[in-house]
Amino acid sequence: MTSKVVYLGNLRTECTHLKSGNSFITDAPTDNNGKGEAFSPTDTVATGLATCMITVMGIKANALGVDMLGTTATVNKIMASDPRRISKIEVMLHLPFEADDKTRTILEHTAKTCPVLYSLHPDIIKEISFNWTN
Repeated sequence: MTSKVVYLGNLRTECTHLKSGNSFITDAPTDNNGKGEAFSPTDTVATGLATCMITVMGIKANALGVDMLGTTATVNKIMASDPRRISKIEVMLHLPFEADDKTRTILEHTAKTCPVLYSLHPDIIKEISFNWTN
């Protein structure tokens, strides 16, 4: 088992990672009858894409002897209706470290082949950008 999700009422859940005991809550968004006081379920999907990209880049960077400390990502999720779904995810990666062109190419390719990206429905538009600031 990976996780346990408990419905807390008022369109809120608590999600617990079983191995570590770490948890977070989700709320329905304000545009869908919720409070919007926490990540929505679709927010977690879009954010999961960014965390996966940074994680696999980190694995590859370690193998290359590159320190990615300080790397960030901003995420924008766009919803569609009929049926309600994620229509587009924009991930802007900010990479504030020194890397030559070959390393940048390797890390960008690694990000674009992360498991979450491959797991998302092909109808979801994924716009990925890399901002190298060294």
